Amino acid sequence: MNKARHIAIIMDGNGRWAELREQKRVKGHEAGAKVVRAITEFCAKDEDIERLTLYAFSTENWKRPRLEVEFLMKLLQKYLESELENYLQNNIRFEPIGDIRAFSKSLQETIKNVQGKTAHCDGLVQSLALNYGAHDEILRALNRIKNAQEEITEAMLSNALDCKHNVDFIIRTGGDHRLSNFLLWQAAYAELFFTDTLWPDFTVDELERIIKDFTKIERRFGGVK
Repeated sequence: MNKARHIAIIMDGNGRWAELREQKRVKGHEAGAKVVRAITEFCAKDEDIERLTLYAFSTENWKRPRLEVEFLMKLLQKYLESELENYLQNNIRFEPIGDIRAFSKSLQETIKNVQGKTAHCDGLVQSLALNYGAHDEILRALNRIKNAQEEITEAMLSNALDCKHNVDFIIRTGGDHRLSNFLLWQAAYAELFFTDTLWPDFTVDELERIIKDFTKIERRFGGVK
């Protein structure tokens, strides 16, 4: 039986969730942040789950309206500041991935502060993908090792990536069926689950059903049973 050791989620549908309720899109992001906590706490209690990687802000999200981006930055800072105690209480280590240099100095400091204060935690690792894009991640990894005096190997490239761990399965909420530049290297053999549920409506029960379905899949990794 498969074990869901590394789960990755594309949290899509916040804006549409708010629009369906005739609310501003930012209300959807606020609702989505609450779901992040619920899903993270559930994963922290499951001994089989080692890592949870959440697509929070992509390199393409800068194209959104300025006011929405500014709100997302404030929401991220507020979320991290408020979640620090929750991370510590649940033995969760926070490890961001992505290029955070584009963020404000204050937000960068908050990210590094939470990462540092949870570094000793040895339970679930929660990674938020922040200003993350898989193409950008791979390019930055290649630049880190471009001066290597030997032939670049798969292991060298994997070790230079932000996320050094293969993904068991990826969930995308919101009804779309694409990876949107998320963990393309790490998801080479990931199982893919797509749900029409908008992220603010996603529940622990639905996650449990997906995990149950995952455990039944015959994973051959290019070989035979």
